Amino acid sequence: MFLDVTKIYAKSGAGGDGCKSFRREKYVPRGGPDGGDGGDGGDVVFIVDPHLATLIDYRYQQHLRGDSGVHGSGKKKAGRRGQDIEIPVPPGTLIRDLETGEILADMSRIDQREIMIKGGRGGRGNARFATPTNRAPERADPGQPGEERHLELELKLIADIGLVGHPNAGKSTLLSRLSAAHPKIADYPFTTLQPNLGIVKISDYESCVMADIPGLIEGAHEGKGLGFQFLRHIERTRILLFLIDVSSEDPQTDLAVLKNELQCFSPELLKKPSMLVATKLDLLPPEDRVGPFLNRQTDLGISAVTGERLEELIRRLGDQVRKDRLEHQ
Repeated sequence: MFLDVTKIYAKSGAGGDGCKSFRREKYVPRGGPDGGDGGDGGDVVFIVDPHLATLIDYRYQQHLRGDSGVHGSGKKKAGRRGQDIEIPVPPGTLIRDLETGEILADMSRIDQREIMIKGGRGGRGNARFATPTNRAPERADPGQPGEERHLELELKLIADIGLVGHPNAGKSTLLSRLSAAHPKIADYPFTTLQPNLGIVKISDYESCVMADIPGLIEGAHEGKGLGFQFLRHIERTRILLFLIDVSSEDPQTDLAVLKNELQCFSPELLKKPSMLVATKLDLLPPEDRVGPFLNRQTDLGISAVTGERLEELIRRLGDQVRKDRLEHQ
């Protein structure tokens, strides 16, 4: 199951109490103070795990807590610090405060580690309060409680190429031909109900990640057809690959609808590098493969079923991916 939004409750560990203690020595019934400090509570830490591709684990584990610090003890022994709780998330996860809506972290780097909630500070033992005028202090501080937060985790897939098109435009078929991915394929709309990722080889030593985004329909930016869930993943792709079914009754309108949905959801999407590809070329007779739509607007016409011009598509995509990577190094 693919899960791209979930809510969790996270709490850091409480600090251990400081100790009130006095030395016990022979013939010295009450020596100087020797109470140790309490240990700090464990932090709540988020880390990026490149092996994860979904947030499904947190559907069933929604309460996460750091360990509390150990109390201090006599002989100035400090308590052990509480163990941090590390929460692994897939690359591309946004962490948002559920109450304020503030984005707290964007977990997009492979080595990223963010302390989201600090543990409570350990209390000071009475040995800390000894002074020349107060040689037997009775004071020892309690540990501070841990902090708690309700968080929303939202996954936006990170990919080099995002396939954008209407339902049944041939996105899944193309991904299965260019990579080792095996998305569900059928001849009815909304076969793909969750994003699929595939690794596409663009040269002997290079590859890129292609994302098959479920099909968009008119009104997707308003949430129709699960539009919000689908559109968020397009935001993280480097290049948009618009796929238009040439057997459609009106390919021009299909393209206009797609671009309008992206514009309404986020105007920044249409500023990304893009290519326009006509799919299902095998459904047209040869004499119709040079029509106005193909000539004037389409970068390339392909057939994922027969493999027609797929090598050229890979070459063009490879050039665009390399260019974009250089520009954003």
